[in-house]
Amino acid sequence: MNPEVFYSWSNAIVNSGAHVQDFEARVSNGIAPSIESAYYMGLMEYLWAPWRMEYVQKAVESGCILCQKPGQNNDEANLILFRGQHNFIILNAFPYNPGHLMVAPYRHIADLQDLTDEEAKEFFEIIKKSVELLKEVMKPAGFNIGTNVGSVAGAGITEHIHTHIVPRWQGDTNFMPVLADTKVVPEALTGTYRKLRAKL
Repeated sequence: MNPEVFYSWSNAIVNSGAHVQDFEARVSNGIAPSIESAYYMGLMEYLWAPWRMEYVQKAVESGCILCQKPGQNNDEANLILFRGQHNFIILNAFPYNPGHLMVAPYRHIADLQDLTDEEAKEFFEIIKKSVELLKEVMKPAGFNIGTNVGSVAGAGITEHIHTHIVPRWQGDTNFMPVLADTKVVPEALTGTYRKLRAKL
């Protein structure tokens, strides 16, 4: 990259000589920028979600909600959208974005390798079903789909495997979570639940 182009681009994002030097050194050595440098350069997007700490703390304090919720037979109150034979879809009560779903097995297991063949087959079929549902109802521009295994990987509920399906829209990140510790979610959970449930 031409240094003049880089400087004009990076200065619009952050006034940090350290990141410029780090970038130039890495590029000249044929090494990709660090995650931190990539963030400040605008190459990496962060989906900030500090409000979710309440969810993580509640999950730790109250036991395994992914075991408790399906056993209560009150699906709308518990935001359970769909029940399969081995797995279920639940709307995240502290979403990154509207329509943030989780797919989890009924069995209390911590790793994907602990799923039986039947459980695993249905698990991924339901993930596919979740994506199709969100595309039809919410029409996102894309998705973040992932499974965090272990607390070091960011799992809030470490002992019960689950996959997150987060719909994304252009411009769905902004300054509010960073400056005000507040996420603007433009739709009530009950409204999202009913719209999705109606299409199942």
